[in-house]
Amino acid sequence: MDDKQYVGFATLPNQVHRKSVKKGFDFTLMVAGESGMGKSTLVNSLFLTDLYKDRKLLNSEERINQTVEIIKHTVDIEEKGVKLKLTIVDTPGFGDAVNNNECWKPITDYIDQQFEQYFRDESGLNRKNIQDNRVHCCLYFIPPFGHGLRPVDVEFMKALHEKVNVVPLIAKADCLTPNEIKKLKDRVREEIERFGIKVYQFPECDSDEDEEFKQLDKELKECCPLAVIGSNTVVETRGQRVRGRLYPWGIVEVENQSHCDFVKLRNMLIRSHMHDLKDVTCDVHYENYRAQCIQDMTRYVCLCVYCRAGFPKLGPPPPPPRVHILFFAVALRS
Repeated sequence: MDDKQYVGFATLPNQVHRKSVKKGFDFTLMVAGESGMGKSTLVNSLFLTDLYKDRKLLNSEERINQTVEIIKHTVDIEEKGVKLKLTIVDTPGFGDAVNNNECWKPITDYIDQQFEQYFRDESGLNRKNIQDNRVHCCLYFIPPFGHGLRPVDVEFMKALHEKVNVVPLIAKADCLTPNEIKKLKDRVREEIERFGIKVYQFPECDSDEDEEFKQLDKELKECCPLAVIGSNTVVETRGQRVRGRLYPWGIVEVENQSHCDFVKLRNMLIRSHMHDLKDVTCDVHYENYRAQCIQDMTRYVCLCVYCRAGFPKLGPPPPPPRVHILFFAVALRS
Protein backbone atom coordinates (compact mmCIF):
# COMPACT_ATOMS: atom_id res chain seq x y z
CA MET A 1 0.00 0.00 0.00
CA ASP A 2 1.22 3.52 -0.82
CA ASP A 3 2.40 5.33 2.34
CA LYS A 4 0.37 8.38 1.32
CA GLN A 5 -2.85 6.35 1.48
CA TYR A 6 -1.96 4.58 4.74
CA VAL A 7 -3.35 6.37 7.81
CA GLY A 8 -2.40 3.78 10.42
CA PHE A 9 -5.59 2.81 12.27
CA ALA A 10 -5.18 -0.74 10.92
CA THR A 11 -2.69 -1.24 13.79
CA LEU A 12 -5.39 -0.67 16.43
CA PRO A 13 -5.98 -4.43 16.99
CA ASN A 14 -2.26 -4.86 17.65
CA GLN A 15 -2.32 -1.99 20.15
CA VAL A 16 -5.32 -3.49 21.96
CA HIS A 17 -3.62 -6.90 21.96
CA ARG A 18 -0.41 -5.54 23.49
CA LYS A 19 -2.31 -3.60 26.14
CA SER A 20 -4.50 -6.59 27.05
CA VAL A 21 -1.53 -8.96 27.32
CA LYS A 22 0.35 -6.47 29.49
CA LYS A 23 -2.66 -5.97 31.80
CA GLY A 24 -3.53 -9.66 32.00
CA PHE A 25 -6.91 -11.31 32.23
CA ASP A 26 -9.15 -12.49 35.06
CA PHE A 27 -11.82 -15.15 35.19
CA THR A 28 -14.03 -16.34 38.04
CA LEU A 29 -15.45 -19.85 37.86
CA MET A 30 -17.92 -21.28 40.36
CA VAL A 31 -18.32 -25.03 40.82
CA ALA A 32 -21.43 -26.41 42.50
CA GLY A 33 -22.82 -29.84 43.21
CA GLU A 34 -22.98 -32.33 46.02
CA SER A 35 -19.82 -33.86 47.50
CA GLY A 36 -18.13 -36.71 45.66
CA MET A 37 -18.98 -35.52 42.14
CA GLY A 38 -15.34 -34.90 41.19
CA LYS A 39 -15.50 -31.09 41.15
CA SER A 40 -12.01 -30.52 42.58
CA THR A 41 -10.42 -33.13 40.32
CA LEU A 42 -12.06 -31.68 37.22
CA VAL A 43 -10.90 -28.13 38.01
CA ASN A 44 -7.33 -29.34 38.58
CA SER A 45 -7.51 -31.28 35.28
CA LEU A 46 -8.83 -28.25 33.36
CA PHE A 47 -6.12 -25.82 34.45
CA LEU A 48 -3.28 -28.29 35.12
CA THR A 49 -2.79 -26.97 38.65
CA ASP A 50 -3.44 -28.11 42.21
CA LEU A 51 -5.87 -25.70 43.84
CA TYR A 52 -6.95 -28.03 46.65
CA LYS A 53 -3.69 -29.24 48.19
CA ASP A 54 -4.62 -27.86 51.64
CA ARG A 55 -8.17 -29.22 51.59
CA LYS A 56 -9.43 -31.15 54.60
CA LEU A 57 -11.67 -34.11 53.75
CA LEU A 58 -14.74 -34.49 55.97
CA ASN A 59 -16.24 -37.78 57.10
CA SER A 60 -19.89 -38.63 56.46
CA GLU A 61 -21.12 -37.33 59.84
CA GLU A 62 -19.34 -33.99 59.39
CA ARG A 63 -20.74 -33.62 55.86
CA ILE A 64 -24.32 -34.09 57.12
CA ASN A 65 -23.90 -31.36 59.75
CA GLN A 66 -22.00 -29.03 57.42
CA THR A 67 -23.70 -25.88 56.13
CA VAL A 68 -23.07 -24.46 52.67
CA GLU A 69 -19.79 -22.52 52.59
CA ILE A 70 -18.24 -20.26 50.00
CA ILE A 71 -14.50 -20.83 49.57
CA LYS A 72 -12.34 -18.92 47.08
CA HIS A 73 -9.11 -20.20 45.56
CA THR A 74 -7.08 -17.76 43.48
CA VAL A 75 -4.09 -18.69 41.34
CA ASP A 76 -2.03 -16.78 38.77
CA ILE A 77 -1.37 -18.80 35.60
CA GLU A 78 0.94 -17.79 32.76
CA GLU A 79 1.07 -19.39 29.33
CA LYS A 80 3.19 -18.07 26.43
CA GLY A 81 3.43 -14.64 28.06
CA VAL A 82 -0.33 -14.34 28.70
CA LYS A 83 -1.27 -13.99 32.38
CA LEU A 84 -4.58 -15.20 33.78
CA LYS A 85 -5.78 -14.56 37.31
CA LEU A 86 -8.08 -17.52 37.90
CA THR A 87 -10.51 -17.55 40.83
CA ILE A 88 -12.36 -20.76 41.67
CA VAL A 89 -15.37 -20.36 43.94
CA ASP A 90 -16.15 -23.66 45.63
CA THR A 91 -19.40 -24.44 47.47
CA PRO A 92 -18.72 -27.30 49.91
CA GLY A 93 -21.78 -28.49 51.79
CA PHE A 94 -24.23 -27.91 48.95
CA GLY A 95 -26.76 -30.73 48.65
CA ASP A 96 -25.20 -32.81 51.47
CA ALA A 97 -27.78 -32.14 54.19
CA VAL A 98 -30.90 -34.19 54.87
CA ASN A 99 -33.01 -31.06 54.39
CA ASN A 100 -31.73 -29.12 51.36
CA ASN A 101 -34.47 -26.50 51.41
CA GLU A 102 -33.00 -23.24 50.03
CA CYS A 103 -29.45 -24.58 50.32
CA TRP A 104 -28.62 -22.39 47.31
CA LYS A 105 -29.34 -19.15 49.24
CA PRO A 106 -25.71 -18.56 50.38
CA ILE A 107 -24.60 -19.03 46.75
CA THR A 108 -27.09 -16.51 45.31
CA ASP A 109 -26.22 -14.09 48.13
CA TYR A 110 -22.52 -14.38 47.25
CA ILE A 111 -23.18 -13.64 43.56
CA ASP A 112 -25.29 -10.59 44.50
CA GLN A 113 -22.56 -9.38 46.88
CA GLN A 114 -20.02 -9.42 44.03
CA PHE A 115 -22.42 -7.44 41.82
CA GLU A 116 -22.98 -4.98 44.66
CA GLN A 117 -19.26 -4.52 45.29
CA TYR A 118 -18.60 -3.94 41.58
CA PHE A 119 -21.47 -1.41 41.45
CA ARG A 120 -20.01 0.45 44.45
CA ASP A 121 -16.53 0.52 42.89
CA GLU A 122 -17.89 1.57 39.51
CA SER A 123 -19.83 4.43 41.11
CA GLY A 124 -16.92 5.60 43.28
CA LEU A 125 -14.32 8.28 42.66
CA ASN A 126 -11.37 6.01 41.89
CA ARG A 127 -12.41 3.77 38.99
CA LYS A 128 -8.97 3.02 37.58
CA ASN A 129 -8.21 -0.23 39.37
CA ILE A 130 -11.61 -1.86 39.79
CA GLN A 131 -11.25 -5.50 40.75
CA ASP A 132 -13.77 -7.71 38.96
CA ASN A 133 -14.84 -10.55 41.28
CA ARG A 134 -18.15 -11.16 39.53
CA VAL A 135 -18.85 -14.85 38.85
CA HIS A 136 -18.53 -15.39 35.08
CA CYS A 137 -19.59 -19.03 34.92
CA CYS A 138 -21.08 -21.69 37.18
CA LEU A 139 -20.40 -25.35 36.41
CA TYR A 140 -23.25 -27.35 37.94
CA PHE A 141 -22.53 -31.05 38.44
CA ILE A 142 -25.50 -33.37 37.89
CA PRO A 143 -25.14 -36.83 39.48
CA PRO A 144 -24.95 -39.70 36.94
CA PHE A 145 -27.16 -41.84 39.18
CA GLY A 146 -30.90 -41.51 38.69
CA HIS A 147 -33.14 -40.64 35.79
CA GLY A 148 -32.54 -36.95 35.13
CA LEU A 149 -32.74 -33.80 37.21
CA ARG A 150 -33.65 -33.96 40.89
CA PRO A 151 -35.86 -31.25 42.48
CA VAL A 152 -32.79 -29.67 44.09
CA ASP A 153 -31.09 -29.49 40.67
CA VAL A 154 -34.08 -27.74 39.14
CA GLU A 155 -34.48 -25.26 42.01
CA PHE A 156 -30.75 -24.46 42.12
CA MET A 157 -30.47 -23.70 38.40
CA LYS A 158 -33.70 -21.67 38.41
CA ALA A 159 -32.41 -19.64 41.38
CA LEU A 160 -29.16 -18.83 39.54
CA HIS A 161 -30.01 -18.67 35.84
CA GLU A 162 -30.84 -14.91 35.95
CA LYS A 163 -27.61 -14.10 37.83
CA VAL A 164 -24.84 -16.18 36.24
CA ASN A 165 -24.03 -18.31 33.19
CA VAL A 166 -25.05 -21.82 34.26
CA VAL A 167 -23.31 -24.70 32.44
CA PRO A 168 -24.75 -28.09 33.51
CA LEU A 169 -22.40 -31.08 33.46
CA ILE A 170 -23.03 -34.81 33.92
CA ALA A 171 -20.42 -35.81 36.49
CA LYS A 172 -18.46 -39.08 36.62
CA ALA A 173 -19.40 -40.14 33.10
CA ASP A 174 -17.27 -43.28 33.47
CA CYS A 175 -20.09 -44.71 35.62
CA LEU A 176 -22.31 -44.95 32.55
CA THR A 177 -22.25 -46.74 29.20
CA PRO A 178 -22.36 -44.64 26.00
CA ASN A 179 -26.02 -45.57 25.52
CA GLU A 180 -26.86 -44.55 29.11
CA ILE A 181 -25.05 -41.22 28.67
CA LYS A 182 -27.07 -40.48 25.51
CA LYS A 183 -30.37 -41.27 27.26
CA LEU A 184 -29.45 -39.15 30.30
CA LYS A 185 -28.41 -36.21 28.10
CA ASP A 186 -31.71 -36.36 26.19
CA ARG A 187 -33.65 -36.51 29.47
CA VAL A 188 -31.76 -33.58 31.03
CA ARG A 189 -32.20 -31.47 27.88
CA GLU A 190 -35.92 -32.20 27.85
CA GLU A 191 -36.31 -31.32 31.55
CA ILE A 192 -34.28 -28.10 31.22
CA GLU A 193 -36.67 -26.99 28.49
CA ARG A 194 -39.78 -28.17 30.35
CA PHE A 195 -38.89 -26.35 33.59
CA GLY A 196 -37.87 -23.15 31.78
CA ILE A 197 -34.25 -23.20 32.98
CA LYS A 198 -32.06 -20.69 31.12
CA VAL A 199 -28.66 -22.32 30.83
CA TYR A 200 -25.77 -20.63 29.01
CA GLN A 201 -26.50 -20.39 25.28
CA PHE A 202 -23.56 -20.63 22.92
CA PRO A 203 -23.46 -17.67 20.52
CA GLU A 204 -24.00 -18.21 16.81
CA CYS A 205 -20.86 -18.39 14.68
CA ASP A 206 -19.98 -15.38 12.55
CA SER A 207 -20.30 -15.86 8.81
CA ASP A 208 -16.57 -15.28 8.30
CA GLU A 209 -15.52 -18.08 10.68
CA ASP A 210 -13.71 -21.02 9.07
CA GLU A 211 -15.55 -24.30 8.49
CA GLU A 212 -13.53 -26.20 11.09
CA PHE A 213 -14.58 -23.79 13.86
CA LYS A 214 -18.22 -23.94 12.73
CA GLN A 215 -18.12 -27.75 12.86
CA LEU A 216 -16.58 -27.74 16.35
CA ASP A 217 -19.22 -25.24 17.52
CA LYS A 218 -22.00 -27.43 16.10
CA GLU A 219 -20.64 -30.54 17.86
CA LEU A 220 -20.38 -28.61 21.12
CA LYS A 221 -24.02 -27.52 20.99
CA GLU A 222 -25.19 -31.04 20.16
CA CYS A 223 -23.23 -32.57 23.07
CA CYS A 224 -24.77 -30.46 25.84
CA PRO A 225 -25.03 -31.19 28.70
CA LEU A 226 -21.40 -32.31 28.61
CA ALA A 227 -20.51 -35.63 30.27
CA VAL A 228 -17.13 -35.25 31.95
CA ILE A 229 -14.43 -37.18 33.79
CA GLY A 230 -11.52 -35.69 35.71
CA SER A 231 -8.22 -37.26 36.71
CA ASN A 232 -4.85 -36.07 37.99
CA THR A 233 -3.28 -39.51 37.56
CA VAL A 234 -1.00 -40.30 34.62
CA VAL A 235 -1.32 -43.87 33.32
CA GLU A 236 0.35 -45.70 30.43
CA THR A 237 -1.62 -47.10 27.51
CA ARG A 238 -0.52 -48.15 24.01
CA GLY A 239 2.99 -46.97 24.82
CA GLN A 240 1.78 -43.45 25.71
CA ARG A 241 1.41 -41.69 29.05
CA VAL A 242 -2.05 -40.11 29.40
CA ARG A 243 -4.21 -38.72 32.17
CA GLY A 244 -6.90 -41.20 32.98
CA ARG A 245 -8.45 -43.71 35.37
CA LEU A 246 -7.28 -47.31 35.62
CA TYR A 247 -9.97 -49.98 36.06
CA PRO A 248 -9.76 -53.81 36.01
CA TRP A 249 -11.48 -53.79 32.63
CA GLY A 250 -9.37 -51.04 31.04
CA ILE A 251 -8.36 -47.38 31.09
CA VAL A 252 -10.62 -44.34 30.77
CA GLU A 253 -8.70 -41.51 29.12
CA VAL A 254 -9.74 -38.02 30.20
CA GLU A 255 -8.67 -36.38 26.93
CA ASN A 256 -10.06 -39.07 24.63
CA GLN A 257 -13.21 -37.61 23.05
CA SER A 258 -14.69 -41.06 22.51
CA HIS A 259 -14.60 -41.58 26.31
CA CYS A 260 -15.99 -38.25 27.58
CA ASP A 261 -16.55 -34.56 26.75
CA PHE A 262 -13.67 -33.19 28.85
CA VAL A 263 -11.82 -31.76 25.81
CA LYS A 264 -15.00 -30.06 24.57
CA LEU A 265 -15.51 -28.46 28.01
CA ARG A 266 -11.91 -27.26 28.16
CA ASN A 267 -12.08 -25.83 24.64
CA MET A 268 -15.37 -24.08 25.39
CA LEU A 269 -14.35 -22.72 28.77
CA ILE A 270 -10.83 -21.58 27.94
CA ARG A 271 -10.10 -21.50 24.22
CA SER A 272 -13.30 -20.36 22.53
CA HIS A 273 -15.98 -18.96 24.88
CA MET A 274 -14.22 -17.46 27.94
CA HIS A 275 -14.56 -13.92 26.60
CA ASP A 276 -18.22 -14.47 25.68
CA LEU A 277 -18.94 -15.74 29.21
CA LYS A 278 -17.44 -12.50 30.56
CA ASP A 279 -19.39 -10.40 28.05
CA VAL A 280 -22.73 -12.03 28.95
CA THR A 281 -21.98 -11.54 32.66
CA CYS A 282 -21.25 -7.84 32.11
CA ASP A 283 -23.83 -6.97 29.44
CA VAL A 284 -26.77 -9.11 30.62
CA HIS A 285 -26.60 -10.32 34.24
CA TYR A 286 -24.79 -7.34 35.75
CA GLU A 287 -26.78 -4.81 33.69
CA ASN A 288 -30.04 -6.37 34.94
CA TYR A 289 -28.78 -6.09 38.52
CA ARG A 290 -27.60 -2.51 37.98
CA ALA A 291 -30.90 -1.43 36.38
CA GLN A 292 -32.84 -2.93 39.31
CA CYS A 293 -30.61 -1.10 41.82
CA ILE A 294 -31.09 2.25 40.07
CA GLN A 295 -34.84 1.65 39.91
CA ASP A 296 -34.94 0.86 43.66
CA MET A 297 -32.87 3.95 44.46
CA THR A 298 -35.12 6.21 42.38
CA ARG A 299 -38.26 4.80 43.97
CA TYR A 300 -36.82 5.25 47.47
CA VAL A 301 -35.77 8.88 46.87
CA CYS A 302 -39.20 9.71 45.42
CA LEU A 303 -40.96 8.20 48.44
CA CYS A 304 -38.75 10.17 50.82
CA VAL A 305 -39.48 13.39 48.93
CA TYR A 306 -43.23 12.71 49.04
CA CYS A 307 -43.10 12.02 52.78
CA ARG A 308 -41.19 15.27 53.41
CA ALA A 309 -43.68 17.19 51.29
CA GLY A 310 -46.50 16.18 53.63
CA PHE A 311 -48.14 13.07 52.31
CA PRO A 312 -48.76 11.20 55.59
CA LYS A 313 -51.06 8.66 53.93
CA LEU A 314 -48.06 7.12 52.26
CA GLY A 315 -46.62 6.27 55.67
CA PRO A 316 -42.94 6.22 56.57
CA PRO A 317 -40.48 5.45 53.75
CA PRO A 318 -39.33 1.86 53.42
CA PRO A 319 -35.81 0.89 54.44
CA PRO A 320 -33.31 1.77 51.69
CA PRO A 321 -31.93 -0.87 49.34
CA ARG A 322 -28.58 -2.36 50.29
CA VAL A 323 -26.74 -0.66 47.46
CA HIS A 324 -25.29 2.81 47.95
CA ILE A 325 -27.13 4.22 50.92
CA LEU A 326 -24.74 7.18 50.63
CA PHE A 327 -26.42 8.13 47.36
CA PHE A 328 -29.73 8.53 49.16
CA ALA A 329 -28.17 10.77 51.79
CA VAL A 330 -26.68 13.03 49.08
CA ALA A 331 -29.97 13.13 47.18
CA LEU A 332 -32.02 13.98 50.28
CA ARG A 333 -29.53 16.63 51.40
CA SER A 334 -30.02 18.41 48.10
